[in-house]
Amino acid sequence: MLSPAKDARAAGALLEIPRPLRAFVRARESSLLFLGAAVGALAGIVVAVMSFAVNALHTLFFGLEPGQRLSAQTALDFATALTVPALGGLIFGLALIVVSRWRPAREIDPIEANALHGGRMPFIGSVNVGLQTVWSSGVGASVGLEAGYTQLASGIASWLGRAFHLRRRDLRTLVGCGSAGAIAGAFGAPIAGAFYGFELIIGSYSAASLAPVGLAALVGYLVANLFEPSALGIGTLYVSRVTGQDLAIASVVGLAGAAAGIVIMRGVALGETVLNRLRLPSFLRLALGGLIVGVLGWISPQVLSSGHGAIQVTALMERPLRDITLVFLLKALASIVSLGVGFRGGLFFSSLLLGAVGGRVFAGALTALWPGLALDQQIYSIIGMGALSVSVIGGPLTMTFIALETTGDFWLTTAVLIAVIISAQVTREAFGYSFATWRFHLRGETIRSAADVGWLRELTVRRMMRPDVRTVPSHTTVSRFRMVFPLGSASHVVALNEDKDYAGIVNVPEAHAVELDESTPIRDILHFPDTTLLPTMTAKEAVTVFENSEAEALAVVQSPEQRHVIGLLTEAHALRRYSEELERRRRELIGD
Repeated sequence: MLSPAKDARAAGALLEIPRPLRAFVRARESSLLFLGAAVGALAGIVVAVMSFAVNALHTLFFGLEPGQRLSAQTALDFATALTVPALGGLIFGLALIVVSRWRPAREIDPIEANALHGGRMPFIGSVNVGLQTVWSSGVGASVGLEAGYTQLASGIASWLGRAFHLRRRDLRTLVGCGSAGAIAGAFGAPIAGAFYGFELIIGSYSAASLAPVGLAALVGYLVANLFEPSALGIGTLYVSRVTGQDLAIASVVGLAGAAAGIVIMRGVALGETVLNRLRLPSFLRLALGGLIVGVLGWISPQVLSSGHGAIQVTALMERPLRDITLVFLLKALASIVSLGVGFRGGLFFSSLLLGAVGGRVFAGALTALWPGLALDQQIYSIIGMGALSVSVIGGPLTMTFIALETTGDFWLTTAVLIAVIISAQVTREAFGYSFATWRFHLRGETIRSAADVGWLRELTVRRMMRPDVRTVPSHTTVSRFRMVFPLGSASHVVALNEDKDYAGIVNVPEAHAVELDESTPIRDILHFPDTTLLPTMTAKEAVTVFENSEAEALAVVQSPEQRHVIGLLTEAHALRRYSEELERRRRELIGD
């Protein structure tokens, strides 16, 4: 993976924007509207091209007729079902070995880019992720394409924004435009796409980001619809009247959705842990995973790929409760295995399918136990879809608007909102992460959303310290020190030992106290000999050290082992810089 600086230069090499045009765009807020619309159009094209590529691979590998959906099939040939995912996984694993030598580090997704890197995403890496997602879904792995859509669209947006040298907040907004356009195009839901950009990619909503993100979502939807109208959506499901009873039961569906979502996310992590213990080479691991998915797909083709066809089948066809339950269990297992072995993709559409199927199972089981309820399974498909997907993906308003734009039924959307709120809150309290942020947690990152915390890591002690440190040998006498550093010349002076390493800090007013003997060496009045700051510490970490040590100023040393002094930082300056950055982010958040 390229460093942010190198990748910025690469972006400039790929697309050189004349300086006058860059200045014109940066000087006007309305320019972000045009860039957002352009990114939305590109996102719509990305959705159409990737979807076409996956369908072409399904036609080629599984022998489908043009226009057929893999997950809508009722049966597959046994040999085809097993060999295509297994060989596809083997080829994918071997290709990853080659790619890893070219790009040894992992890629940055839109949430991480906006949280930690100010919207900077490697363009080539995003293309790489898009291709991996297309291949994974194309060979039948149970992964969603939406992760690839948003990765590539946001990567293009970041590349375009860096070519225009956009400010940090504008670049983050443009990355949100890319994801919003992609989701709007994928689901035929521009409002849901816009809120996906706000809730999951930008991490906040502001008046300044409303217009560009909303326009990007609308344009993305229109462009994707030009290529294949409604074919990328989840279909409009039949719904009947929603009663007060349904609104009450929706809260129970929310609890069930949260529980199922947490189990699925835990399952992916557990699958990765188990496979890591087997110590298989990556290509054999992927081949084994493909074989398992192939067996599951032979039992029920609805578990293969993302599930666009299956969600329509399960919504429109009357099937026995046992069969629907089997689809739910097999799809959950296939998704866990696919992601656990290393296929590329996400859980967005898989969670929608699992939620729709799970909602039908819930309604059918409850009706069987209590026939007087007579629950409408179509209604609970939509409610379950929102409840489980918000647990896995996050974004309560996003999932609510998907239901609204899918059905056009406001009363049903009210029931979905109840389930979504409960599921999101329970997941937050009991688990604390969405699927994307849970993966960050497993890698050691602490971010829980796309809210911009990267500036905290960038505001380091090295950036805040004074490099012109006034020093004195620790054996200097008080009388000599008073002569060299009279009152008012400095507040703190760093003392060095015989090896010219840090020994402690001298408080100048204290050194001038009359009760001190002039022959006393200053080593006897040193403070904080064992407490220092490191240049890599963040402002927050530095403030914590100041609070714990109750120091007004601390020396900055090169490293814990090499105590060579490279700077001095006062608590007052650290707090002031920290407060200034907080205020700047607050102003950006409200659009000032």
